[in-house]
Amino acid sequence: MYGVPPLPASSRNSPLFLCFSHLRWNFVYQRPQHLMSRAAREYRVFFVEEPLIEDTGASHFRLEQQPGSITVATPILPRGLSESEIVDAQRQLVDGLVAECGPVEVSWYYTPMALEFSAHIVPDLCVYDCMDELSAFRGASPRLLANEQELFEKADLVFTGGVSIFEAKRSRHASVYAFPSSVDQAHFNKARRLDAAEPAVQADIPRPRVGFFGVIDERMDIDLVEGLARIRPDLQFVIIGPVVKIDPGTLPILPNIHWLGSQDYQALPDFISGWDVGFMPFARNEATRFISPTKTPEFLAAGVPVVSTAIADVVRPYGDHSLVAIASTPEQMSAAIDEYCQMPREPWRQRVDRYLGGMSWDVTWRDMHKLMQPDRASQVPASVPKASASAVVGQAHV
Repeated sequence: MYGVPPLPASSRNSPLFLCFSHLRWNFVYQRPQHLMSRAAREYRVFFVEEPLIEDTGASHFRLEQQPGSITVATPILPRGLSESEIVDAQRQLVDGLVAECGPVEVSWYYTPMALEFSAHIVPDLCVYDCMDELSAFRGASPRLLANEQELFEKADLVFTGGVSIFEAKRSRHASVYAFPSSVDQAHFNKARRLDAAEPAVQADIPRPRVGFFGVIDERMDIDLVEGLARIRPDLQFVIIGPVVKIDPGTLPILPNIHWLGSQDYQALPDFISGWDVGFMPFARNEATRFISPTKTPEFLAAGVPVVSTAIADVVRPYGDHSLVAIASTPEQMSAAIDEYCQMPREPWRQRVDRYLGGMSWDVTWRDMHKLMQPDRASQVPASVPKASASAVVGQAHV
């Protein structure tokens, strides 16, 4: 009925895993992609995205097979549907998918809004991976908080994307576990190679370079970026990532700010290898109150020192361990950049490597999957805080 793409013989009988995401698979490669790629080693994963409205005669899923056992399922809906009709159309599509591929062993939610068309599905296990406080993001639905409460009631397990959000959510469910952002060290370690290829779009930018990669939205302090660039015309600021939810026309245009747009995840180490310092100019607002930036350990694994504003999940633990410099103003960030540019790099990298230790998305998924087992009460990894625990360290570090 839906033309589900064929899978490798080894995964055709794998249990069905439905992931409902507000982030598109081909947007920015981050937590959902890392975890679902690992889940697909044991499950047949359907990554259900938010709908696209197109000139089409009937609602349908656009299915795209990813490497391994992941199928991205994008609802394609005709124009002119009411809000309730959009929900009904998605419910019918998901029901058809389950009828063809079910039963559902795991329902995994990144967005509580998906409950409006999937709450009736009864999986063996329901997981809410609460990676962000979505209700604080620009354009959030007024129904999101009510849907989240329903999801807390439906979920068997709740994982959080950082320590701050764990502390905010742990009283709302009996089984909340903190899994802060992890890192693919092998991938980002490539930035340390002396022979890393210089991407053509960056090659002609003078040095020293200060770099950022990630989504550019209301979480970036645009005034801080502009103020820093103005007082430091000798530095070149390389900024990689898509611009969403804000007017691109509000971005500062200066000779030493280079907006390079989206770049492939596989190419990021080549860009980072040409940066002298990284910076994370996050705004201090409700949208950033609980974030745990994945790019923090990624910068460190790449061997590039990074300066950040005082985001709670960056200050603790990275700032507390003197691995990331914390700054609030253009002047403070400028001074920290100078200090890092002059700092002997190798002793710092050795401290970074000791700290990152065995941190990896493989370890994160392994510990999550242990908790997903029927005997999960006996599977809690010692380094993962549970809702009732007093410790708030997501992974053990050396």
